[in-house]
Amino acid sequence: MRVWRTEVKLTDCGDEAADWLSALLGRSVRLVWLDDPTRRPVNPKHGTPQDRVSLADGYPVLLASTTSLDRLNDWIAETAVERGEEVPAPLPMRRFRPNVVVSGVEEPFAEDGWKRVRIGEVDFRVTKPCDRCVLTTIDPDTLEKGKEPLRTLAKYRRIDKQLLFAVNLIPDGTGVIRIGDPVVPS
Repeated sequence: MRVWRTEVKLTDCGDEAADWLSALLGRSVRLVWLDDPTRRPVNPKHGTPQDRVSLADGYPVLLASTTSLDRLNDWIAETAVERGEEVPAPLPMRRFRPNVVVSGVEEPFAEDGWKRVRIGEVDFRVTKPCDRCVLTTIDPDTLEKGKEPLRTLAKYRRIDKQLLFAVNLIPDGTGVIRIGDPVVPS
């Protein structure tokens, strides 16, 4: 199976799982899993040969800051007013599917400039900002599709033809991170 640009050997969960999931979804599907979490490398442009990712998008961890989301929501509201549209409700953080959400960052999008970050007892390398896809335009509760946040990211956060929000991280070791842990960027 291909995950983005990488061919990955996955393990099929069997006919019973496929039949159950197919019935639930109303279409024929197979359920697979990555039985060996060391099998899939990250993009070599942004990691080392030892770095691995499971079936996550492209990197093991995605970090977003509430300060950046607040600024994005302000831009969305300002843009709606400029267009004479009704100001939409602020987008929730879960629209972006981060693993780690940090608050208390002074400047919006400051995380773009971080090279490393320590969260609790774990050190991470910041590989690159995350380019966002159409999934961010789908409300996870209603499945309603819209134009935001991509329309506004295209106006304010288009960098090298990518619409950026949040940053990808690779841990440099193992450990536990918890809600409330200190976040120390460098």
